[in-house]
Amino acid sequence: MKKTAVLGIGNLLLRDDGIGIHLIKELENEDFGSRYNVELIDGGTFIFDLMDVFIKNKRVIILDSLKGGHKPGTIYKVTPEELGGYIKSNTSLHDVQILDLLKDINLMGYYPEVTIIGVEPSEIYFHMELSQIVKEQMSKVIEFLIKELQPIN
Repeated sequence: MKKTAVLGIGNLLLRDDGIGIHLIKELENEDFGSRYNVELIDGGTFIFDLMDVFIKNKRVIILDSLKGGHKPGTIYKVTPEELGGYIKSNTSLHDVQILDLLKDINLMGYYPEVTIIGVEPSEIYFHMELSQIVKEQMSKVIEFLIKELQPIN
């Protein structure tokens, strides 16, 4: 049976850009995958290597930094369709790659349900730790993720 994958993407070397990977590591430490019957995946930065994740799962929830223009630490929930309407010059390369990958997957006949939970970055420069404001949002993102995993009645 196909299930849900939680995919963290980002670059750990670029401070807040690595929020998706930091979240996956935190979820692994909490045994989140077993408790919620989801596959946790550290997707790194090259999205095109992850085609199989989208093919073999009915649902994929992506955790990433997302520049939406609001204050740092803002948490967003968007679909790829919604994201496609907001592509700007400062949009993350990950976001563009996700949209391109999903187009390819759809052409192959696969249509996973994809949700992106993003956090507005505060600082993106060479540093391996998250900024304080984004780090403080990690527990809220996990709460958001748990709500997203609840069945709709």
